[in-house]
Amino acid sequence: MNAEPAGPAGPAPLSKDLAAALVFLASGVVLVLEILGVRLLAPYVGLTLETTTSIIGVVLAGIAGGSALGGRAADRSDPRRLLSGLLVSGGLLALCTVPLVRLLGPGVEGGGDLAALGVAAVALLPPAAVLSAVTPTVARLELRDLGQSGTVVGRLSAWATAGALAGTFGTGFVLVPLVSVSASVLAVGSLLVAAGLAFGLASRSARAGPAVVLVTIACGAAALSLAVGSPCEVESTYHCATVTEDPDRPSGRVLVLDDLRHSYVDLEDPRHLEFEYVRWIADAVAGVQPRDAPLDAVFAGGGGFTLPRWLAAARPGSRSRVLEVDADVVSLARARLGLRTSPALRVTLGDARVALRDLAGDSADVLVGDAFGAVAVPWHLATAEWVAEVRRVLRPGGLYALNVIDGGGLKLFRAQAATLLAAFTDVRAVARPGPSGPNLVLLGS
Repeated sequence: MNAEPAGPAGPAPLSKDLAAALVFLASGVVLVLEILGVRLLAPYVGLTLETTTSIIGVVLAGIAGGSALGGRAADRSDPRRLLSGLLVSGGLLALCTVPLVRLLGPGVEGGGDLAALGVAAVALLPPAAVLSAVTPTVARLELRDLGQSGTVVGRLSAWATAGALAGTFGTGFVLVPLVSVSASVLAVGSLLVAAGLAFGLASRSARAGPAVVLVTIACGAAALSLAVGSPCEVESTYHCATVTEDPDRPSGRVLVLDDLRHSYVDLEDPRHLEFEYVRWIADAVAGVQPRDAPLDAVFAGGGGFTLPRWLAAARPGSRSRVLEVDADVVSLARARLGLRTSPALRVTLGDARVALRDLAGDSADVLVGDAFGAVAVPWHLATAEWVAEVRRVLRPGGLYALNVIDGGGLKLFRAQAATLLAAFTDVRAVARPGPSGPNLVLLGS
């Protein structure tokens, strides 16, 4: 005799393949939106740990709330009709994320962590919650025998996790490098709307009239998504990149990555150095002996290629090797910032730490560290092992100049100085007299 009573009668169950596909799709799109959300918010609030944390937290809150409310709703209404509505509404909300962020973003620039949290909550919480209700709704349709509840729930959870993994890897390895954020969101949002309508019509839980209305709304949301212009001139794998003109200097150009001014280039005068910390580094390089002789220089981080262009003008015959991770930034520098590569100015694409290993020992007179992710030096370019590689590449008497951004009581600056002191006999700091700004320069030789 079966000890487990049969569950109550209800709508016909879904096929296992269809149930898996719907759960896979909904969970995958949630992760797509989470990762793309970081890129959407970056031009307004920056790409920082706090921004990323806010987005992850908001999406997790949506997953938790949507799962709980979706399960309750599935018990109280026709789960087939509910499922169709969840997919369609989730798709519509996904389509609205781009215009929402781009309409709200300019108003929260410089607003700090709470601003990022607020915009993420408005744009990402609703679609994450709605799409997370799909899994418990599908489970409600699948459960017919309580004796199989563990098997059903476990299988659907596995498919949901598989969808999340596919969304994560697909976004990071395919969508972000190859497709714009707007196009990616448009694709996944439209797919959800189409899947929801197809499921509703096939299961007769949706009627043709309302379906036409929903398609019209989806088209409107998609059009709005495309109509609200992107703040990015180029969406690279790592940044929202834009070049702006200096209204006070016709030949001046500023490279903006996400929400930060990274480089200033004068197209007509490569000796013009706008940023103070760049002038400090240039003054230090100018003192490398013998004076006025050509130098072999390595730059970790290219950006606008301001210093390599300056070095070519200040010390003719110098040879520069720039290690830059972002190929799209290099292309933008060629198109808008006057970059001309040659045997005297070569670019190596890839991570600076990996690329530095391939350089011969005692091959450089100067090495400049100016690679940043948002306002922080990538951690692996701030270690004792990295500095040891720098020391290996530099010739005796060579100079290591490091740009440090520290707005936290100089703790990072002191740590960086200690790391350099372990490798160089002469370490000096350059900063503005009095209360210092965030940019400081360390010099090791």
